[in-house]
Amino acid sequence: MKVGIDMGTTMTAGAAGTPAMLDLEELLATRLLVQGNSGSGKSHLLRRLVEQSARWVQQAIIDPEGDFVTLAERFGHIVVDADEHTEAALQSVAARVRQHRVSVVLNLEGLDAEMQMRHAAAFLGGLFDADRDHWYPMLVVVDEAQLFAPSAAGEVSDEARKVSLGAMTNLMCRGRKRGLAGVIATQRLAKLAKNVAAEASNFLMGRTFLDIDMARAADLLGMERRTAEMFRDLERGHFIALGPAMSRRPLPLRIGAVETQGRAGSPKLMPLPDTPLEDARELIFKPGEPEPPRMPVRRPSTSASADLLAQLSRPRPFVEPAAPDEPVIAPPAEEPETADQAAERQAAYEAVLGEVLADPEAPYRSIAVLYQDFLVRCRSRDVRGELLELPAFRRKLAAARAGAGQGTEENPAWEKATQVAGTLPEDIQVVFLLLARAALDHLPCPSDADVARACGSRSRGRARRLLTYMEQRGFIATRGGLGNTRSIVLPALGWETALGDPNADDTPESPGGDDLFASV
Repeated sequence: MKVGIDMGTTMTAGAAGTPAMLDLEELLATRLLVQGNSGSGKSHLLRRLVEQSARWVQQAIIDPEGDFVTLAERFGHIVVDADEHTEAALQSVAARVRQHRVSVVLNLEGLDAEMQMRHAAAFLGGLFDADRDHWYPMLVVVDEAQLFAPSAAGEVSDEARKVSLGAMTNLMCRGRKRGLAGVIATQRLAKLAKNVAAEASNFLMGRTFLDIDMARAADLLGMERRTAEMFRDLERGHFIALGPAMSRRPLPLRIGAVETQGRAGSPKLMPLPDTPLEDARELIFKPGEPEPPRMPVRRPSTSASADLLAQLSRPRPFVEPAAPDEPVIAPPAEEPETADQAAERQAAYEAVLGEVLADPEAPYRSIAVLYQDFLVRCRSRDVRGELLELPAFRRKLAAARAGAGQGTEENPAWEKATQVAGTLPEDIQVVFLLLARAALDHLPCPSDADVARACGSRSRGRARRLLTYMEQRGFIATRGGLGNTRSIVLPALGWETALGDPNADDTPESPGGDDLFASV
């Protein structure tokens, strides 16, 4: 079914005032990029598009400023306040959004830039990893896309930038087959990652002033660079459209009116109050009713540097200040750790790691968060957790998620498996160890749910894609059996799991000895 969306009126000579129609079905297949400086009318354009298509297609809006929450009352969008949910919870919410075909606004207002990136990535990941049965058409609108897909590293951590950029890349590059149509808006093309912008086939270019942005806009529209300065002359709400969903040639248009308004709105001039100078001074400096102290509120960030956490958790010896004429006496050197003390510390590590992994949400948290939890628990036990550095913690965590206990680590065969896993990419090491543990103990092949949980996801589809990737790279080989069962061979080790059902449910709470996720 072909549905035309009225975006406004055209401004071409001889045809000015005719409706500017956008083919919604074509848009779902080819995606859209909107560019314009602040105040050019990008948010107005997005609001027009969302309002006109609301009754035809499911929508999800990534809203960093809380500007689109006003759609809820008029068009029935559900507002999801990101600061009230964990990243894992947002993944589950996104999966249910796709399942029940509900239009939503993800309100990221109130979070700092890094937490916005993480929460948006989690939500987009949940949309992307939805089961195949729920791949209904969906318009995914991302305002201020340069925040979530930056072209260069900024003040946020590399981990946050990586997950956010990966989610945006999946949306624009691989989302079409899953029914996801990305509509991204940015103030500056130069700040938006090129591999994200390049996947859009439809463009709406608004007013911009910087030479580099005008040049990129002209390139995307197939215009000569000497004509790029026309973007400086565009009025607010005027855009140049190009793409199969609107026009095969650059088409000037003016965006039409909208039914809802953002909470902030456009700034309007208004006269200052006629307050005498002394009265104004008293209003400012004289306290009125008892006021609570105003302190800056900082939301906890889950991306704090693990190295910094280790330094902060390291106890510092107290040095008594010396008298002015007395030399400073250095603290005594620490005695070397004995073998018994090292063994006792390792046992404490195992116990603390078991407590960390006992949390049901632990499989879905980042390494940095788990390491922070580990260090805090070690300090409460008076154990020097910083001696287990982040790379070693990552390896120990991967082995624990694979179900390896202390007795397993003493097995030479398991030591060989960990050495082979160390040569693989980090994101598949835990899955490789999970399969190796099952093969070593002659257990049934882990199910897709087991594999998904091991790599920190609830999506069986992601687990199947990961196993396919490993098989394509020659890390594993899959053999089918009777009754839709399978076994997996590890060529580097020469091991093979027993036959198992890939569709079986995982049982993380099972207390039995065969639980691949038993805590260490």
